[in-house]
Amino acid sequence: MQNFNTIMKQAKKMQEKMAKLQQELETKTVEAQAGGGMVSVVVNGKYEIVSLKIEKDVVNPEDIEMLQDLIAAAVNEGIRKAQEMSASEMGKITGGLNIPGF
Repeated sequence: MQNFNTIMKQAKKMQEKMAKLQQELETKTVEAQAGGGMVSVVVNGKYEIVSLKIEKDVVNPEDIEMLQDLIAAAVNEGIRKAQEMSASEMGKITGGLNIPGF
């Protein structure tokens, strides 16, 4: 029975560390760009866009589709980088275990 109590204590510690990490990830950001830096986005650890910058040279009323594609590419890359950052930080706590919901 002592092993069970030890396991439960360790699980509670891990849960507390994971909760703290999730709060920390909210303040960490990554940046991604598309079009050689013509569109850049900053995404936080909650996968929210913190900022979006578009150089005016890329804004062409005759080619809105290109601008839309660049924005989508930058946002998708930013989310991918934020996911990698989150997974890397979480892996430090879980020892590489994939725990659903985190």
